[in-house]
Parts: sequence; C-alpha cells; structure tokens
Amino acid sequence: MSQAASSAPASSRRRNLVIGGVGAAAALGGAGLAWWLESGAPGPGSAPPAGFWDSRFDMPQGGELALASLRGRTMLLNFWATWCPPCVEEMPLLDQFQQKSGNRWQVVGLAIDQPSAVRQFLARTPVRYPIGMAGLGGTELAKALGNLAGGLPFTVVLGPDGQVRQRRMGKLSAADLDSWASAG
Repeated sequence: MSQAASSAPASSRRRNLVIGGVGAAAALGGAGLAWWLESGAPGPGSAPPAGFWDSRFDMPQGGELALASLRGRTMLLNFWATWCPPCVEEMPLLDQFQQKSGNRWQVVGLAIDQPSAVRQFLARTPVRYPIGMAGLGGTELAKALGNLAGGLPFTVVLGPDGQVRQRRMGKLSAADLDSWASAG
C-alpha cells in the first residue's frame, strides 16, 4: 500500500473532525443567542429599565449621585466591588479614559459593596470619576441592564439618547475603550 493511500483516510478523518467541530460551535453559538434573546436581556439600542434615570446613590465623600443629571451624555457605567480583583485592576484605566475624553464621556462607578469598604478603598486608591454606592441593590440594576450572570466587573455604555450601546462582562481593556470611543 502506498503512503498516499494510507494518509488519505487520516486526512479525511481530520477534515470530518474539523467540520464537525465548526458545526458544533455554530450550533452552540446559535443556542446561546437564542437563550440570550429569550432571557429578556436588553440588547444594544434598547432603553434602560423603567426608573433607571430616577436612580440616586449616596457618594462615598458625601452628597448624592443622581443619574438624571448625567442624561444626554455618553455614559460608561461600571459596576464594581473592592473585593473584585479585575474591578480594581481596571479602575486606573477608567480614570485615565475619563480624563482623556473630557466632556464627551462620563464614567460612573457603582459599587456593589459595603459603604465603609468603598470609602477605605477610595482613600487609598482615588479616582476622579463619580462613584455611587449601590450596595446589593446595584446587583438588581446590573441584572436589569443585562448582567444575567451577576458577575463583576460589568460595564454598560449608554448613548446621549439614553439607549444601551455596549455591554461587557469582565475586565475592560484599552482596546475596548478605544473601540467604543471611536464608535461615538
């Protein structure tokens, strides 16, 4: 038997495995999309949940953060906690993004944490964007904005029209922010 004849079945098996793998990945992707659409998670271009713009949060340094005061601006809303390493790691990046973007964007952090822990953390690691203390109620708000898994960090971008533009579970990168900024 020639070497070409013996390698033909092996390459055919490999091709079938690759095709089967691609088919399985497509099926899983389709099933995931169908689940997401059926789950009720708001998609890009959707309005935030009812009452969102009426939300008010105590701020660590005192005073109150009223989301209505930010309406009409592009807002990056970041849900975080002091006990969440990726949340803490992305905060300097968010702070730099806020400073670089000037008035074009407004970064807002909502802490899903104890107020005392947030105050202590920010005393050691200050940021120049507003932080609201959402506590455990912030988990429900994040869920209503599409964070069905309940993980942190979770970020939502709202356009000047108040519509959800982007959503990201997990730590942000500079590339994410650059991409969002260039998209408007």
